[in-house]
Amino acid sequence: MEQVELVERVRAYAPHASEDLLNRAYDFSVAAHGSQTRESGDPYYMHPVEVAGILTDMKLDADTIATALLHDTVEDTLATLEQIETQFGTDIARLVDGVTKLSLIEMPQTDENRQAENFRKLVLAMSNDIRVLLVKLADRLHNMRTLGFVKSEDKRRRVALETMEIYAPLAERIGMHHMKDELEDLSFSILRPEARESVLSRLEFLREQGSDLVPRITEQLQETLDPVAIRATVVGREKRPYSIWRKMEQDDVTFEQLSDIMAFRIMVEKTEDCYRVLGAVHARYPMVPGRFKDYISTPKRNNYRSLHTTVIGPEQNRVEIQIRTQEMHQIAEYGVAAHWQYKQHTENVDGNQYRWLRELLEILENASNPQEFLEHTKLEMFSDQVFCFTPKGELIAMPRGATPVDFAYAVHTDVGDTCVGARINGRLAPLRSQLRNGDQVEILRSAEPSPSPIWENFVITGKARSAVRRFVRKQQRSQYVELGRAIMKKSLRENNRRITNETMRRALKSLGRKTLEDLYISVGSGDIDKSTVINAIYPDPTVRERAGKILSRMRPRIGSARDRKETVPIRGLMPGVAVHMAGCCHPLPGERIIGIVTAGKGVTIHTIDCETLEQFNATPERWLDVSWDASADSDQFHVGRIETVLSNTPGSLSRLTTVIANNHANISNLKITDRSSDFYEFLIDIEVKDLSHLTGIIAALRAEPAINTVERVRG
Repeated sequence: MEQVELVERVRAYAPHASEDLLNRAYDFSVAAHGSQTRESGDPYYMHPVEVAGILTDMKLDADTIATALLHDTVEDTLATLEQIETQFGTDIARLVDGVTKLSLIEMPQTDENRQAENFRKLVLAMSNDIRVLLVKLADRLHNMRTLGFVKSEDKRRRVALETMEIYAPLAERIGMHHMKDELEDLSFSILRPEARESVLSRLEFLREQGSDLVPRITEQLQETLDPVAIRATVVGREKRPYSIWRKMEQDDVTFEQLSDIMAFRIMVEKTEDCYRVLGAVHARYPMVPGRFKDYISTPKRNNYRSLHTTVIGPEQNRVEIQIRTQEMHQIAEYGVAAHWQYKQHTENVDGNQYRWLRELLEILENASNPQEFLEHTKLEMFSDQVFCFTPKGELIAMPRGATPVDFAYAVHTDVGDTCVGARINGRLAPLRSQLRNGDQVEILRSAEPSPSPIWENFVITGKARSAVRRFVRKQQRSQYVELGRAIMKKSLRENNRRITNETMRRALKSLGRKTLEDLYISVGSGDIDKSTVINAIYPDPTVRERAGKILSRMRPRIGSARDRKETVPIRGLMPGVAVHMAGCCHPLPGERIIGIVTAGKGVTIHTIDCETLEQFNATPERWLDVSWDASADSDQFHVGRIETVLSNTPGSLSRLTTVIANNHANISNLKITDRSSDFYEFLIDIEVKDLSHLTGIIAALRAEPAINTVERVRG
């Protein structure tokens, strides 16, 4: 595209656009790229010019076109952002910076890290101005159109996969379906060339069999609408190869079994005409059950609106039909770009259709690293939807398979953090329940935030998953601090020393920690053992020798019967975060316990007589004298495991569960381990408050005639 042609295309839809700005941006790009060439052999400046041409089809403003012309100058030439700002202003410089990839990041330069970090920057930039994303998508589209010139097959596949996983879903999310379809099809040709050729050859065969099938069906649909007296335009087309292939994979059918490879669009003037046309079509042709969707009354999150239906249409062909107005069609094809004929500032573009973008920003804030962010955003973008309602009737679009916890976080982060239960359609339901279209969801909340680490196993939205991880990380950090401080307090007292901030600060420099909190976290998580800290505080060999003797005496002292006043209490530490209850012995409050420190994990609690402890005799520095605290939360439950043998008679299992329930305990797991004609053997996990609670349940079970034996399992 020549310079004059580009300027004329912009002036055709924006007569007041600055011709001088466009000419200066064009000249700057040509001069900056100089003699650079692309792998095709073409001058490099032709790429930004073609990107600008793609954006003129969307009728974007002059600043966006100038950004497209300049978008590679900072990354690939000697030009700087300061030069861009000086010559073209702050707004264009900000747009160019948003599109520019990161060339240096503070981590290993792997493709995965680079992709994730670039995507983080892109999301941050487009949150301030959606035009950044439009330029980036146009840039990627032209790169995909010319990807065949790249000599490296690995690079072609990597770029195509990135396009399929990141940029095509982004295009769909902002409603640019035409661009999304082309990006997917171009990626498909690189990633699965044999499959694409197979689909194309079969489409060609169908055309030879019935070359005028699409025009014939189009004509008959038009005749169907004539009696309704509605001005309507019918357009027919074949689906793209990737769309056909994806349909074959999703429905697990062959090409011959796939009957809806043609799609027809009926465009009308007014919204009410859409429903009148739908009535006329359904009156003449039978509808395929389950294939009707009303995206006008319940638009997609990107503001896509249309009626979708599939009918057994003319000549007994299965025909997919979309019905929409011209305005709906513009938004369906160009999405957010359709607004730019009238709007020049993105702060006006803030409808509910961009809620997903705000959610991506929340994920960005909560993610601990670029890879985690990329993982969550892929989950966000690759998902079908269900529509659910709040008790007040607000519509919330959720990915298929979402749970009430996902719903709670979609409403607001605070609602998710305080969620403790849910009612679906007025009935209490488990938090892991999958939501369905039309469900009304009421979230039950607590006064304080209380996300459970278990939620991460069943939530599916990136926002919910990142919020749960954020809370767990925060809890983990605070509990590691508390545990580390208690460990060091105990260790220093054993050395006849008192713990003070001044004492602990002596170890910071030699151990490479910046703050006392960082040091306590390292001790609590097991990354640094207490003897190492003591040696750093008191480098004198005499003190170090004394500390070693204390550690060597710890194992016998732990086994003794004398009163242990110097123990680390585990009060208030949430199981599964900094403290873990051993699955081999299932320790309960009321029995003597010992902690084993594991690097990066914290402390695992065992009973004092657990056989597993023998394997740690060679590492006494990992032993930690711990105790239950009498002031611990009495509402907290722990798992006790029992083994029981029941008579194989009607009602015996019912008696067992009734006794457990009457003793205010709950069965968390039950497994049949052996069975015969006379007896059944069960392994049962019971949630109890302490040892005496479990002992009372065992005694009550032994009193039941139908229960032969009951024993606590310790291994």
